[in-house]
Amino acid sequence: MTRTGEHSNAETGHSDDPLLGVVVEILETEGYDAVQLREVARRARASLATIYKRYPTREVLILAALQAWVNNNRYSRVAPQTRAPGTSLHSAMMELFRTIFEPWEKHPGMLTAYFRARSSPGGEQLLRQGLDIVAPAGLELMADVDDEFVAEFDAIISSVVYGLLGRFVAGEIASTDILPILDRTVYWVTQGYESTRKA
Repeated sequence: MTRTGEHSNAETGHSDDPLLGVVVEILETEGYDAVQLREVARRARASLATIYKRYPTREVLILAALQAWVNNNRYSRVAPQTRAPGTSLHSAMMELFRTIFEPWEKHPGMLTAYFRARSSPGGEQLLRQGLDIVAPAGLELMADVDDEFVAEFDAIISSVVYGLLGRFVAGEIASTDILPILDRTVYWVTQGYESTRKA
């Protein structure tokens, strides 16, 4: 993720750019396809030239707005911390996942926009941004866990989360269904691991 020029506000989570605020509002209330540069300019009382100077394409503008939003809402409380003695791996991981996913429950329009933006040009920035913040926190919680299990856990949970997000965007499940399903998955995966360690 680049930290240069006009995009620094979005990437560091400071959404004081009125253009980004307008885009977030449209994404949340009207959806991804409703973000049109002329409409953003009208609502922000800015010229199209101003938008193009800062954000050369619609996709870049949407990505900047989403990066600012996730920094302020999803990742603002995520920080690496050691798992407390006596805390199960399941409990520790679910506390992290709740911190990440509860904002999506309250803002399902942003979750849809996030999922769609990930497959747009430059969308890998959103995934990398999340990994840069979430991976260290998850690894710290699993500091005493075998490397093989960490890799397997990551593969399983990544696949489950991606599948759940796809089902949500397709209208098959609600945003509030994601955490309970993830909770059950994490429980059974970690229970299996912890039972083999005790054996």
